Amino acid sequence: MSTREIPGMVELEHATSTIGTLTLLRGVLAVVFGLIALANPGATAAALVIVFAVWAFVDGALAIGAAVRRGQAARPWGWFAFEAFVSIAAGIVALAYPAITMLALVVIVALRALFLGVLMTAYAIRGKDMPSRWLRLVTGVVSIVFGILLFWRPIVGAIALVWTVGIYAVVFGMMSILHGVEIFGLRRLFPSKPAEA
Repeated sequence: MSTREIPGMVELEHATSTIGTLTLLRGVLAVVFGLIALANPGATAAALVIVFAVWAFVDGALAIGAAVRRGQAARPWGWFAFEAFVSIAAGIVALAYPAITMLALVVIVALRALFLGVLMTAYAIRGKDMPSRWLRLVTGVVSIVFGILLFWRPIVGAIALVWTVGIYAVVFGMMSILHGVEIFGLRRLFPSKPAEA
């Protein structure tokens, strides 16, 4: 019996491919969001709230997709589900109060960065045999530091916040893209389908 004939092997290969794709999409989305923020530092607070909310919703939806695929593959999915909850909740709060001050947006962004940073760091620490574990760990630590800095200096100008959020999103996105590429690298562990005689 070939390795591909082992029960669940084809499903695991497909799930790995899907998880890699979703991770890459999250990374690309974060980089695009960050570049838009850096290119338009004079954007109004209302526009930034809307852009942040859209990013949080789409990121949350992609995290739900990753959680579902991991669950179907009988792999741990709770961290991804909680990431999705935090992202979507942040988006809802941002849209429910469009007139919030930039200080309130700083708090929302800081809380999201801290929550996701703690989750990613804990996930990396628990996953001792996880490939590319260091990428999750670095991304988690960067998110935590970013959140702490925002709480430490909450009275920042709108342009400074845009630049900070933009740089954070680009770094987060690049780490996610690297993580997605490494997940795709796991496909080499699956033997190719044998040629039919």
